[in-house]
Amino acid sequence: MGVVDAGNAVRWLQLTAPRGGPDDLSDLITRAAPAIGATEIVVYLADYQQTQLVPLLGNGLHRDVLSIEGTLAGRAFSGVDVQVTVDGGNRMWVPLLVGCERMGVLEIVCPADEDPDMESAVRELSVSVAQLLVNRRPYGDVVERMRRRLPMQVAAEIVWGLLPPLTFATDDMMVTAILEPCYDVGGDVFDYALNDNVLSVGLFDTCGHGIKASTLASLVVNVYRNARRCGLDLVDTALSIDKWIRSEHPNLFSTALLAELDRNTGRLRVINAGHPGALLLRDGHAIRELPGPTALPLGLGHLSPRRPRVHEEDLHPGDRVLAYTDGVTDAVSVEGERFGVDRLVDFVNRALNDELPTPETMRRLVRAVVTHQQDELQDDATAVFLEWRPPRSPLAHLPYSDEGR
Repeated sequence: MGVVDAGNAVRWLQLTAPRGGPDDLSDLITRAAPAIGATEIVVYLADYQQTQLVPLLGNGLHRDVLSIEGTLAGRAFSGVDVQVTVDGGNRMWVPLLVGCERMGVLEIVCPADEDPDMESAVRELSVSVAQLLVNRRPYGDVVERMRRRLPMQVAAEIVWGLLPPLTFATDDMMVTAILEPCYDVGGDVFDYALNDNVLSVGLFDTCGHGIKASTLASLVVNVYRNARRCGLDLVDTALSIDKWIRSEHPNLFSTALLAELDRNTGRLRVINAGHPGALLLRDGHAIRELPGPTALPLGLGHLSPRRPRVHEEDLHPGDRVLAYTDGVTDAVSVEGERFGVDRLVDFVNRALNDELPTPETMRRLVRAVVTHQQDELQDDATAVFLEWRPPRSPLAHLPYSDEGR
């Protein structure tokens, strides 16, 4: 058997996909199978709750929805690694990634005589398929419909339409987030952006629930983006959001955590506007909580003459910061026991010691919160995980810092 090369399949997909609609993607991807020596290729998308993998099926294909827990497909998704099973032919499960954002998996059925070059070929193909799904998704609803296992409320539709991808990473940093409940969220929202060497992150918990809360969340995140894009610093960004909430929703407010990370130096700057304190994690342990509120909740700034105060923290290489809304720690079991900060810290410590991928840690965290409350959350539970992992050289951020000189 010749060397398996995904190049022809990738080029064919890239040239052919723009001539069809989003609903044609499943058939199109399946037609690329012979180019890599496969007989079938099936796309599975993770549902909004990240508990199931849902097949995106075209003509003549039949597959069941798969659980992420306890399946090889789920293991490929969770561990971001190729999994192989033999059942009368080789069946490969390949993570479907856009950067570090997990979309789902590819099922690739191959002849029984496995080619040693097959894994690199299917990884290359999966990158192309993921990009196609992202690029074609805005032109139709097939991807959104497949990912939804329950009807989505309008308030949740508004919030999910605001959010950036759940995970973004470069060689030296990562930000990943999770939001639950998926189909009836209201007030929680987050945003981030990397501009030059500064990663900006905002986590907001607006008061109320339903349409009013999601409308306020829409205003908050768009004012945050506008302030950031106008070049305002953290203090003026907080003041701008505060002003607009007071102008448009005078009886409402939002707690917030506004952060900026200089990825060259590790300097973290934070404004905490009435929000739970973020946790600083180092060497697999939560070492402390960052200082509590440094400003009033946004929308209530007129009650104090003081400007928001910025807390600064110098991160160590490998440090992580976990920010969360009170829906995480306030989740209450049937017995009346809060999930609490101690349980949160214990969970994250164990996940870090198990060396799980950071997005998987977040997925399991929110599932633990939901399970604690018997799948009936009383408030949105949202968390954002920020990780700084610069090159080993302490001078790497300086120009011409070649250690060999």
